[in-house]
Amino acid sequence: MRPDFITPEYTPTLYKLSQSGVFFQKHHSIYVTSTEVNGTALATGVYPNRSHVIANKEYRPAIDPLKPVAIESDESILKGDALGKYIAVPTLEEMLQNAGQRTVIAGTKAVAQLPDRSRDRISEAAKSSAVIYGGKSIPPLVASDVAQALGLPFPPMVIFPNMDEDAWTTRALTEYLWKDGVPEFSLLWMSDPDFSQHNTAPGAPIALAALKSVDGNLGKVLAALDAKGIRDKTDIFIVSDHGFSTIEKTNDILGGLNKAGFIVATKFDAPPKPGDILLVNVGGTILFYVTGHDAIVTQKLVDHLQGSDYAGVILTKEKMKGTFTLEQARLNSPDAPDVAVALRWADVQNKHGVKGSVNTEGTGRKPGQGTHASLSPFDIHNTLVAAGPDFKRGAFDTLPTANVDVAPTILWILGIQPVEPLDGRVLSEAMTSAPQEKSVPKQNTFTAERDDSGIRWRQYLKFTELGTRAYLDEGNGGKP
Repeated sequence: MRPDFITPEYTPTLYKLSQSGVFFQKHHSIYVTSTEVNGTALATGVYPNRSHVIANKEYRPAIDPLKPVAIESDESILKGDALGKYIAVPTLEEMLQNAGQRTVIAGTKAVAQLPDRSRDRISEAAKSSAVIYGGKSIPPLVASDVAQALGLPFPPMVIFPNMDEDAWTTRALTEYLWKDGVPEFSLLWMSDPDFSQHNTAPGAPIALAALKSVDGNLGKVLAALDAKGIRDKTDIFIVSDHGFSTIEKTNDILGGLNKAGFIVATKFDAPPKPGDILLVNVGGTILFYVTGHDAIVTQKLVDHLQGSDYAGVILTKEKMKGTFTLEQARLNSPDAPDVAVALRWADVQNKHGVKGSVNTEGTGRKPGQGTHASLSPFDIHNTLVAAGPDFKRGAFDTLPTANVDVAPTILWILGIQPVEPLDGRVLSEAMTSAPQEKSVPKQNTFTAERDDSGIRWRQYLKFTELGTRAYLDEGNGGKP
């Protein structure tokens, strides 16, 4: 959900809420600007280097030694938690349940299970909590109970707009999970406008219809709170995982690297040899895993990327000429790739008059369709609106904010101390009774350049700093 689509025409309910509550004008998605990364950031209040979720798909050899895994899949979660902590820090939902509070989640997409994924329900609060995701549930019997209560099963087919699945999920929350009362914390996760913008593009007629559909579901949630007489006692956050761009050009990165003499695959047919590369396409970013972390192969890969016409920002495990480190973008998890490339973006309009284009890898979606996961400001700049008794009315927050700030704010409202220090902050400047933020934002731009061996390259990362916190605004690169 891009904030520039919050209008009386496309999203009348959300627009009204943004005018009566707080609209966060400089809200940030977390890089990599994709769903599972930001679903985790929203749930934990920490960046990917601490949560260990850095992309929608990752190569985690302990889970599958031959191919990337989908972070939100049941199989990855069950195997990952069996090996240790799949998400390395406590989630908001886990902290609330440990404090004795019931939580409920209803999601059209499987990402909704990440915050409360345990199949072992030990505490009374955990036993009374429930998660519905894509028609499945934790505990398992909840899904069949919901289908019976609503009089229909979860719709089996994604359509564009995905109205049926989103409407079913909204009803699962308001008519089933809330039937005996609204708990201290509820989460509703819709599939649109993401699904429809991927299939078409930002601003396309189907994407605009998706916005209206989801806005209608927001209206149903607000009406349910009104009917229960608790609307004026409820704080509401409308937040998106990321923004969106239009694909301008696809690039045969896989084929180009193999032609250049590298051994690159999107999955291995047999155990890889030292120097073999696994390419993981996550949209506006490509992850490269070099088997054995071969330094010579990695340097040659960076040389090749710095001579390409599609690379925007190159991030490496170890500092190299003309690159930033993964740690500078907060991506240095234990299973992080050797090289990550945020593909080049541009401030140009698509055929629907919507700005923001990006390059992608040729094995994914087509030019003219939508995608994200880049360092473009159109992917990073996402939606946050908050309204309720703890928030100012008719306010516009001009300070930088991010998805990692949502969990600390909710914990503060509910009077719960986080288990360990969080990366995010309490959004006090938007609230009526929290200690006010006194820092002044400052912009800072970091550059990395190279001019040797026939390679000329320059890239940048732009941050807005607020006190001790730094918000990543954008990054790009190319030949100077």
